[in-house]
Amino acid sequence: MREVFHQSLEDVQARLVEIAELVTVAIEGATRAFGTSDVALAEEVIEADAVIDAKAAALDELAIEILARQQPVARDLRIVVAALRVSASLERMGDIAEHIAQFTRMRFPERAIPKGLKSTFTKMGELDVEAARKLTEILRTEDLGLLEELRALEEQLDDLHLSVFEKVLSDNWQGEAAATVDATLASRYLERFADHAVSVAKKVSYLATGEWTTQTDEIAVIAGPAITKN
Repeated sequence: MREVFHQSLEDVQARLVEIAELVTVAIEGATRAFGTSDVALAEEVIEADAVIDAKAAALDELAIEILARQQPVARDLRIVVAALRVSASLERMGDIAEHIAQFTRMRFPERAIPKGLKSTFTKMGELDVEAARKLTEILRTEDLGLLEELRALEEQLDDLHLSVFEKVLSDNWQGEAAATVDATLASRYLERFADHAVSVAKKVSYLATGEWTTQTDEIAVIAGPAITKN
């Protein structure tokens, strides 16, 4: 029974990594479609979100089944509880990618990015893709050294998000009301994507250490054990 239990925990980890990989593909496609007004690619991202939702729901069902049948304790319990919370965050990250893709579809054939902000949004998209890739690696390996790198990406996105607000509130901004709304919402989505990534990484840190970290904590670089070990 113990072997079957640990196989179930391995399945939990594998499913989390799979969902994170799908989220990475989604944000890559969404930001590329947003930058190039590729409506066909945007449609692919929107349709693929249902797959992320379904896999997250299936993972939740597995985690609940483990809780009910195995009644795990200590680290094993942390794994299952953290998996439920991580699944919810990954599902939300997929939703954010879908929202970004929807901007492209909504504004097509016009460009989705308001004039004067293309370089900013291009950079934000690149940072989000990098954040998604680092998060996937953290979920796969529990390499908490990557958490500080992920936080650095989040800080850059925070700065870019602020710069968008400064741009649309400046006297030089000539965008129409729709462009202003698009800019602020898209910027918020891109910034929030990285927030979720850091939140997930902090849950992985909790998995490895048993302690929650705060935004101001110094994160120890831990070569953590595999997620299925006690």
